[in-house]
Amino acid sequence: MSAFKEGDPTTLNRLYGRSQGKPLRARQQGLVDNLLPQIAVPAEGPVTSESLFGDSRPLHFEIGFGGGEHLAYRADLLPDHGFIGAEPFVNGVAQALTHIEDQRLANVRLHMGDALEVLARIPDGALTMIYLLHPDPWPKNKHAKRRMMNDGPVQMFASKLKPGGELRFGTDHPVYLRHALMVMQRHTDAFEWQVKDRSSWEERPSGWPETRYEHKARTVYGHEVWYFRYRRR
Repeated sequence: MSAFKEGDPTTLNRLYGRSQGKPLRARQQGLVDNLLPQIAVPAEGPVTSESLFGDSRPLHFEIGFGGGEHLAYRADLLPDHGFIGAEPFVNGVAQALTHIEDQRLANVRLHMGDALEVLARIPDGALTMIYLLHPDPWPKNKHAKRRMMNDGPVQMFASKLKPGGELRFGTDHPVYLRHALMVMQRHTDAFEWQVKDRSSWEERPSGWPETRYEHKARTVYGHEVWYFRYRRR
């Protein structure tokens, strides 16, 4: 019966899915043990650009960064901006740490755990961009409340983004696509869909790199991939 209770990720207060896969390689374990504590988001207190980077700069937040390719690309592209990535899967965090070390990225902070816990501590209107790329689709109807694209999280995204800030959402799952569009249609007072024609959602926008997950979805499984950009009104 509990599987059908009302809610969304802001009210369920738990993470679903794996937290660890295959054992980490020696270098990855060393990065988790040594580099992660140096660049981890503090466990308590407000999360601001000043507290993380010591100055006032545009702040980006990626929810569920997978292996960290997109996060590292954006951080390297915009070295004067600050980037926060949240991911509960330790193998993904370890992979992101390799990108951070190899590319010498000083403008990234990571949280291994629930993205919403960190997002709640970011002051309203502080974020320039939020990225939600290929989240777990939870395709069964009874699991729809676990999807990050739901009313509670979207309301939180709206409150944390500054006017003119951007929410980027990508998926290769048609069920999630329809669900997300339905949810965002209920929030047109807060978000304006940046769309001109079909190419707006069928072609990857500039500055949006292809991740390993997306490449596999497209080339191995033959999935279509859709890209969405929403501007905070």
